[in-house]
Amino acid sequence: MTDPDSLADRVRDGELRIHELEEHADHDVAAAARRRLVERETGADLETVGEYGFPAERAEPNVENMIGAAQVPMGVAGPVPVHGGAADGEHYLPLATTEGALLASVNRGLSVIRSAGGADARVTKHGMTRAPVFRVAGVAEAAETVEWVEGNLEALREAAESTTSHGELLGVEPYVVGDSVYLRFAYDTKDAMGMNMATIATGEACEVVERETPADLVALSGNLCSDKKPAAINAVEGRGRSVTADVVIPGEIVEDRLHTTAEAIAEANTRKNLIGSAKAGSLGFNAHAANVVAAAFLATGQDEAQVVEGANAITTMDTRAPADGDENAPADLYASVSLASLEVGTVGGGTKLPTQSEALEILGVRGGGEPAGSNADALAEIIAVGALAGELSLLAALASRHLASAHEDLGR
Repeated sequence: MTDPDSLADRVRDGELRIHELEEHADHDVAAAARRRLVERETGADLETVGEYGFPAERAEPNVENMIGAAQVPMGVAGPVPVHGGAADGEHYLPLATTEGALLASVNRGLSVIRSAGGADARVTKHGMTRAPVFRVAGVAEAAETVEWVEGNLEALREAAESTTSHGELLGVEPYVVGDSVYLRFAYDTKDAMGMNMATIATGEACEVVERETPADLVALSGNLCSDKKPAAINAVEGRGRSVTADVVIPGEIVEDRLHTTAEAIAEANTRKNLIGSAKAGSLGFNAHAANVVAAAFLATGQDEAQVVEGANAITTMDTRAPADGDENAPADLYASVSLASLEVGTVGGGTKLPTQSEALEILGVRGGGEPAGSNADALAEIIAVGALAGELSLLAALASRHLASAHEDLGR
């Protein structure tokens, strides 16, 4: 076996490039050689970084110039009954985070939902998008291009779907800005998050557009997709999966378990999440949905940068008359969270990494589902219920003025 120190010397002396080490040693030795090099150059001690629990070659599709792994603590919340279109039954939710009190808060919310009989959840829309931008001479050619696209969807579908055995082109929405034409392609990517699938398929379709219209492709992504950045189009039209979870909490449970009332939680939500967010010009009208989305993404191998879109969520809270009709009983609480653009998958990308794959096994959604797409739908529904639990718990803490004391009690 090649010695890591000698490999590090060869990189330092310019005989090898740092990305070429796997050509001269196995993946673990190559990672060790990079650690030696970085330790020498920076004085850092990378012993813990090098203590990872899987063969380095398993990470080859996911990272370049590997030196080890960043280990984020993973906890579990639940179980909670989820009554979904794809997720049905009790589920634990694995969450990876460095934020103390997050797991405790989500677990409290899930416990309350469990006491209420569980939450309903549904994926209401699918569509991973890619939006190339084309150059035309002016608005006349733009109109000609749009007319052709709208009349030849089947030709575009045939070209796009020739690149994938799973993805389906759902539609193409054109947008014209002066001499620029944007075509927002939307795909059903089944159990894959599908960004790469959508990009490759759209590239094939773009060749047809260029061949049949006056338009010239400028960029395969024109930012109208819109990926990994705040965008109103994703909040309105959705991207990936649009999913909603809701629950009705009996008033007695609100008072006994959350130590406040439905009226107080509803008011806090209106003044904080709705009015406050509107005044701030926010795209997310929620308390901290991104907290649960980020922790679930890290645990299950999703693209963590897409937490940006996952924060496109609206939380609603309202009072309901007691279900038993008792006029003297406290009001029930209706709670919901709607995530407009949750981009998740259970195959491909980081979902193949060992710890992330095990987290998906906890959820019961590892790999492809039957029918195709059902596992990713179930994952989206469970994450939505987790986000709902986080919203309930935080709003209750705010309404009861217990937020600061809760952090103090947990020493966070």
